[in-house]
Amino acid sequence: MDHQQKNVSKAVVARLPRYYRYLRRLAAEDVNRISSKDLASRMGLTASQIRQDLSCFGGFGQQGYGYSVETLVIELERILGIASSRRAILLGAGNLGRALLRNFNFSYCGVRPIAAFDVAPDVVGNAYRGIPVHSMDDLETFMSREMADIAVLCIPGAIVPQTAERLVKTGIKGIWNFTNAELREEEIGVPIENVHFSDSLMALCYRIQDE
Repeated sequence: MDHQQKNVSKAVVARLPRYYRYLRRLAAEDVNRISSKDLASRMGLTASQIRQDLSCFGGFGQQGYGYSVETLVIELERILGIASSRRAILLGAGNLGRALLRNFNFSYCGVRPIAAFDVAPDVVGNAYRGIPVHSMDDLETFMSREMADIAVLCIPGAIVPQTAERLVKTGIKGIWNFTNAELREEEIGVPIENVHFSDSLMALCYRIQDE
């Protein structure tokens, strides 16, 4: 990541995957180019917002032509690191962890799970979609041999802080946290994405309330 990208706001970064998703859909529809106005109309944004967001990473559009869909998809893959094929490990192969391994399309995001870890004797030694489950006791040994970039946490909240610190010591570069414990980047020292399913569900419940 260059200096320019480090200074991009989190709000802009949060919109990039959505741009990528819509552009991938356009490419699948054999759309070759699109204007910021047309893209904004599809996404429910403004053309100026799209131009401002993309200008943070360079000039991708042409006056009177718009954006090349193929070029923009490639550039977003570069910006988001999708083309880098990040390696991931998953901690906690319970119901949620197994569901992610079995059903989530990690490759769409440029991520490849290489192992899972758990403490339950009846889980350790199994494999899900070809991903083996190791004992948590083997975490450091595994990481010294098969260095991963991302850790996916599906473990009990009570052990999240110490587990995150343990992961950072092994050299993990980022954490995707599905637990009910909030992790803070300034305390852990690596980029973190805290995922709370309940937040979006409660927001939906609020929105459908009778006035």
